[in-house]
Amino acid sequence: MSPKKNKIKDFLSTLPKNIFSGFVVSLIALPLGLGLAMASEAPPIAGIIAAVVGGIVVSIFGGSHVTIAGPGNGLVGVLLVAITTLGIESAYAAIICSGLLLLLLGFFRMGKLADFFPSSAIQGMLAAIGLIILAKQFHIMFAHKIKRKATLDYLYEIPFTINDALHYQNKGLIFAALAGVISLAIMMFYAKIRNKYLQLIPAPMWIVLLSIGFSYYFEFIVHEVNPIAKEYMISGIPSIQTIIAEMHLPDFSSVGSFPFWSSVLAITLIASIESLLSIKAVDKLDPEKRRSNVNRDLKALGLATIGSGFLGGLNVVTVIARSSVNVNNGASNRSSNFFHATFLVLFIVLFSTQLTRIPLPALMAILVYTGYKLASPNVIKKIFSIGKEQLIIFFVTLLITLKIGLITGILAGVITTLIIHIVINKTVSLFVRNVMKPNVLMYQEEGQDNYYVSVKHFCSFLNYYKLKDKLDAVPEDKDVIVDFSLCSFVDHTVMENMHNFQELFKKRDGHFDVIGLDMHDTDSKHPFALRRLLPVPNIIKNNLTRRQTSIEDLAEDFKLNYTSEKQKDIDFLNHFLFFNTKNINHIYNQLSYKNNAINLFDIEFSEGEFIAKEVIRSTMLHIKLDCPIPEFTLDREGFLEKVYAFAGFKDIPIQNHSDFSNRFYLLGDNEEAITAFFDDDLVHFFESNPYYHIESNGESLLIFGKERLASIKEIKALFDFGKRLKDVVGH
Repeated sequence: MSPKKNKIKDFLSTLPKNIFSGFVVSLIALPLGLGLAMASEAPPIAGIIAAVVGGIVVSIFGGSHVTIAGPGNGLVGVLLVAITTLGIESAYAAIICSGLLLLLLGFFRMGKLADFFPSSAIQGMLAAIGLIILAKQFHIMFAHKIKRKATLDYLYEIPFTINDALHYQNKGLIFAALAGVISLAIMMFYAKIRNKYLQLIPAPMWIVLLSIGFSYYFEFIVHEVNPIAKEYMISGIPSIQTIIAEMHLPDFSSVGSFPFWSSVLAITLIASIESLLSIKAVDKLDPEKRRSNVNRDLKALGLATIGSGFLGGLNVVTVIARSSVNVNNGASNRSSNFFHATFLVLFIVLFSTQLTRIPLPALMAILVYTGYKLASPNVIKKIFSIGKEQLIIFFVTLLITLKIGLITGILAGVITTLIIHIVINKTVSLFVRNVMKPNVLMYQEEGQDNYYVSVKHFCSFLNYYKLKDKLDAVPEDKDVIVDFSLCSFVDHTVMENMHNFQELFKKRDGHFDVIGLDMHDTDSKHPFALRRLLPVPNIIKNNLTRRQTSIEDLAEDFKLNYTSEKQKDIDFLNHFLFFNTKNINHIYNQLSYKNNAINLFDIEFSEGEFIAKEVIRSTMLHIKLDCPIPEFTLDREGFLEKVYAFAGFKDIPIQNHSDFSNRFYLLGDNEEAITAFFDDDLVHFFESNPYYHIESNGESLLIFGKERLASIKEIKALFDFGKRLKDVVGH
């Protein structure tokens, strides 16, 4: 069979999964598109147009594999300024021009531009964007519209808005504010409910469904008009015919003015940075660990933005939250992006009337939560742990962005970073003399697959692209050694990227080693902060928690080895399917038995990236096997598993055990070997014991119950289950 036919066959075989994933993503994109457009003071449909055009164009011409395109959170502030300053028609012209600039950036292969911005400055810019979104939408969430000049003024007004809301006398305002507060609570606490059925419908879609249901309840059950004030209900969701008839044509009359090009540059800067950061983050989530062609993606985003602008839509960027959901729901190629756009069109065609029943405060609550995630205290805490000098860069970028603007803010962050680097090194000449010199030497060791990379002089955000170009050329299944021993200075941005390369190579069965940093001073105010995360902290008995003390007592009773220390070298988990789209931070509280043949531990891992990142802690059991077995996953069969069958996930039946096949959901590629492995003894064992998620990677088993930490009783049950299962498999 030819490669071309193989590609077509692979595409068709994964089509059900991509359709399913596109549908789930569209459930998030619908309320977000409406909310982002209204927050920018554009027509609500503008956000949906951007998502539809982006989904279609980027899925056809893009260079990434599992990303989703649409309107972005980061552009709310600059689009709001552009629309209020230029007017909606001229703002569309600015959007079209920004699309042309993105197209040029792609053609001139300027995707590497994102590497020229220091990490802490980018974090400061994103936090400022988060505060801009939060400050302006918080008041609408409480049904309290105000007009202020500066973002800081909106922040100052928050306590007064809360106080006013507590004293509302108007019934319509009270219900509107309640809709906002309840929606915010759903956004905050929904992700903590680890239930596979509830998680099938994302939190934003629950807000939409509950809002519409609330409206119909009053109309058909109570026989009253919706109690929420009319000015706080969505309006202006036109039909497809109306959209075409009343399309806003772009007005290029302001093209010669400074405010016009200031808006174009600001939109382009934020769109390119947000997209490039999102593409890089999603590449880490891709189960196949493919690298995106960022320059091709920039061209596609530019084309999509031009088309969206002409049709009356917002800018099109790569979005991390929706892309993370896309990956977690089994998407494998760009067709899921196309189907997400298709479902959005169906929603607008079939349910445009129902969308007008959604309260505006409910949608604004989604954006308030998004803004909080971008600027949460955890971001500041993380940056402070990296180094005090990074906190200075962060706050300078944040404050100047809020006070003056985004372009000025990011430039201030870059300049502040350079000044701090000069102060730390007590020399200007290090940077002036060496910034243009070639400082990276890479060669492949003779007769081996090992690559050795030597970095000289200094390595910071100013010249990191030179090192990145070399490393990008190395296949991820090879061994790489990066030597900084001849380098006088390495900044935090570089160290963060080295950590990302280490994670990437580990998942592709390669090895990425950084050496030479033991000669650098890490105790002073030096931006090698990422290295502070590597040492494993020693936990003495007096510092053990109550749960850890109970586990330690359990270890003594059952003659098990116990350590509470965090362990980051956990290669034995990398080949399990469960962790393909998840990043493991560390394991801890380990109980081991028979020379680690059975190992029970608490684990911390994360799903998603960036603002979509969710950190999860669970208790799992790992069993080393004495002989190879087939690779498979086994779960309790429920409604969701039956739905998965329509998406192409086939349950393997076990002959003469129909009850087992009805109760358990068995997946794997080698059906013949799996059915032979599941003999009568193994089937009877599973039928007569509690349900667990069980996964085989061919050499070992991974077992866990729920995605949370287990109680002491549950730990005992899980450990006993694992020991008996090992005996059954061994026989």
